[in-house]
Amino acid sequence: MMNGLNRRVLTAIIFVSVMISGSYAGPLVFVGLFGLIAALCLWEFLGLVLEPGLDRKLIGLYIGLFPYFLATLYHLDIIDDTAQFTLQASLLFVPTLFLVFLYELSTKGTKPFSNIGFIMLGMIYIGVPFTLLEFAAFENKTYHANIVMGLLLMTWINDTAAYFVGSQIGRTPLFPRISPKKTWEGTLGGVAGTFVLAFILNTVFAELQLIDWLILAVLVGLFGSLGDLVESMLKRSFAIKDSGSLLPGHGGFLDRFDGFIFMLPFAAAYIVWLR
Repeated sequence: MMNGLNRRVLTAIIFVSVMISGSYAGPLVFVGLFGLIAALCLWEFLGLVLEPGLDRKLIGLYIGLFPYFLATLYHLDIIDDTAQFTLQASLLFVPTLFLVFLYELSTKGTKPFSNIGFIMLGMIYIGVPFTLLEFAAFENKTYHANIVMGLLLMTWINDTAAYFVGSQIGRTPLFPRISPKKTWEGTLGGVAGTFVLAFILNTVFAELQLIDWLILAVLVGLFGSLGDLVESMLKRSFAIKDSGSLLPGHGGFLDRFDGFIFMLPFAAAYIVWLR
């Protein structure tokens, strides 16, 4: 019989193996893997916030993933012209958003505009960050797996270092109203861990300069920790412990990717700006 710790370790090993192999298996596997992760995170989020109804969740999933789908068409060179992509994305995207209004109009939901708002929030909170990951990973239609792996490794190190430092010497609560166990010491330990990793990444990955890895370390350490607090705020609002149970010992996919999701808009914006 596998105990909780062994289950957690086994899940972590499988999870890390899938993420590493999926990131380096090429652009098709990359967009497929992270599209699936985005879908699972969205599914958990929508299950928490929406009124019951499979159709409503499916529409929320469709709208939430639509930006990612459009970006995939562009980066995989299915749409090869930037001006054409911008025009077609605008013409397709805006009408798609209004499908949820039509759905709520045709149902007997008691909180139609709450449902509409949460579906739009799911797109912004989850769909858009994963879309921005594509723009960080691709440059002129060329896929850079090391960029993706660098962001993943920084996120993992930030979480791990924050946990160990916080559990050993953490005394000063960071945001006790939202997460009583998270401390300033742990948060600074996480940032320090990402700084150390930045120097290592600079020696093995040639895509960015040392200063760029260090800036990304700050962004990942700061906004990754805030992302964990944001998801804690979400779970506290709905009085739940985990967003799901798909990852034994780790909760749901949104629990595992909360910091990664929240830091992506900032890290991706910096990477795209560099180009």
